[in-house]
Amino acid sequence: QVQLQESGPGLVKPSQTLSLTCTVSGGSITTNGVYWSWIRQPPGKGLEWIGNIAYSGSTGYNPSLKSQFAISRDTAKNQFTLQLRSVTPEDTAVYFCASSDSRWPFGSWGQGTQVTVSL
Repeated sequence: QVQLQESGPGLVKPSQTLSLTCTVSGGSITTNGVYWSWIRQPPGKGLEWIGNIAYSGSTGYNPSLKSQFAISRDTAKNQFTLQLRSVTPEDTAVYFCASSDSRWPFGSWGQGTQVTVSL
């Protein structure tokens, strides 16, 4: 069973760049057929898929979101990262990382990390 753990700053100021890391254990981020996603949940709202990075390293993003997101990975550390440029208070949310494969879409999740954008 793969395990995921998010890490990053809990508080960022508007206009700064937010970086979050998801550390994966119990499986490799290069395992064939597995996709690694970032999802967020703003306060009082539903889950919102931000994007993913595939086992191959290719990325995909939610077209309805602004284009300031970037997902990358470090295969040596078995981690993948979310960067969000020019954050605003509207980016305040709990951010989750999750894994998907053909049998288990979004089958494994991290516990989530709260990010607050505020002065």
